Formats: sequence, C-alpha cells, structure tokens
Amino acid sequence: MLELIHDPEFWVAVAFVIVVVGVGYKVAPAIAKALDDRAARIKAELDEAQRLREDAQKTLAEYQRKQRDALKEAEAIIAQAKSEAERIGKQAAADLEAAIERRTRQAEEKIAQEQQKALAEVRGAAVDIAIAAARQIIAQQLDAQAGGALIDRAIAALPQQLH
Repeated sequence: MLELIHDPEFWVAVAFVIVVVGVGYKVAPAIAKALDDRAARIKAELDEAQRLREDAQKTLAEYQRKQRDALKEAEAIIAQAKSEAERIGKQAAADLEAAIERRTRQAEEKIAQEQQKALAEVRGAAVDIAIAAARQIIAQQLDAQAGGALIDRAIAALPQQLH
C-alpha cells in the first residue's frame, strides 16, 4: 500500500474524486433546483393542458347542444312551413272553387238574361207580325162604315181606360 502512495496515478484519481465530490457538493443543490424547477414547469404545463382540455370539452359540449337546438329549430321551421304551405294550398283550392262557382253562376245568369232577351225579341217580333197580319186582315175585311163605328167605340172607351 505504500507503493500506492508514491504512485502519481493514485493521486490523480484521489484529486479527481475530491474535485468531483467538491463540485458535486456545490453543484448538486443547483442541479436539484434546476430539476425541481423543470418538474414544476412540466407540472404547470400539464395542469394548463388539462385545463385547456376541459375547456375544449366544455366548448365542444356547448356547440353540440347549440347544434341540437339549431336542428330542432330547423325541424320546427320546416314543419311550420309545411303546415303553412298546406293551409295556403287548401285556401287556394277553396278560392279557386269559389271563383269557378261564381263564374259559373255569372255565366248561367247571363245565359238566362240572354234567353229572356231573345224570348222578349221573339215575342215582340210575334206581336209585330200579329199586328201586321191583323191590320192586313182588318184592312181587307173592314169597310168604311164598320171602321167608323169601331173608331167611335174606341174613342168612347178611351176615358174609362185613362182613369
């Protein structure tokens, strides 16, 4: 062992161990602090990531709820539009039917008026023909003396017809 004390490699090794222990003793708290700081930063980042994840989940749930609400509202709007379209269709059909009925009634009334007018014209023409025929017959069969008597009776009956 005495030889070991005279060996320079031994003293280099001892010096190395002393330096490493001395440096380790001085640097160990700094390394431990650096590692603790890094662990705290990582923990803070993990906590922040967890908080962001929870916020993202809340936001996702809120948007899913909004989407469901929007779908319900869209379905309600569609149902209301279908109902309104059906009501308008029924109203249009009823209006069309009423218009057709009104036009039919007007056409029937116009036809009836035209029939009455034609009938009156036919009657008027028949009366004119009858009067013309009666004149002709009376002119052929009535002589002057019978015509005078007939005129006298008509004049006498005139005051009774005027009152």
